[in-house]
Amino acid sequence: MADRIRSAVLSGDFPPGARLHEMRLSELLAVSRTPIRSALQTLASEGLLDYAPNRGYSVRAFQISEIVDAYDIRANLEAMTAKFAAERGLSDEHRRNIEAALARGDALLTKTSLTDLNRIEFGEINVIIHDTIHEAARSRMLGEMLRLCERVPQSSVSNVVAFEFINIVDRHDDHHKIYDAIVARNAARAESLMREHVASIKIGLVRSLTGREPAGLAERLQVAGAR
Repeated sequence: MADRIRSAVLSGDFPPGARLHEMRLSELLAVSRTPIRSALQTLASEGLLDYAPNRGYSVRAFQISEIVDAYDIRANLEAMTAKFAAERGLSDEHRRNIEAALARGDALLTKTSLTDLNRIEFGEINVIIHDTIHEAARSRMLGEMLRLCERVPQSSVSNVVAFEFINIVDRHDDHHKIYDAIVARNAARAESLMREHVASIKIGLVRSLTGREPAGLAERLQVAGAR
């Protein structure tokens, strides 16, 4: 249930500041209020929603600068996980998990467009790939720091709902290239590819949220992506 509401919020069905009423969501999603209440609490704990006594839950409004900051930090942290994974090697289980996720993504993207449920599934695939690389990096500190970045929901690895279909195809192609570099134990290439991967997601998301690159941000986005 949290996935469905998260998808609706991130895709713009509920704009920043919109109040989310348990009863209306219950009617809309044809479920009881109990799972709705639990889902709203979960999304509030993730930072996607704000809660105020006597007013309930509303969609949190993030400044574009906050989102860009989170992606800048995440790009460097994710790059380090890919580097460490390449240096330290993947276990057989890591390989099976990533290859199965890549195959699921390949099958899903034979379609010409994605439904909301397809996007949720791809978000799950994305999480598996990134989380497995994080595990292979064998760095508890990096994992903890990445979780901090995801307190800005738009920077979460599960956030693919705001992107156009062609963007999702490109991101999945990135996954293949990153995996190949890690398997080849090419740490420098894995690090570079992952940094570019996250930077390109950031640019796509900013465009999706604003319809353009805000004045003053274009240069910053390009510089960050080139690091």
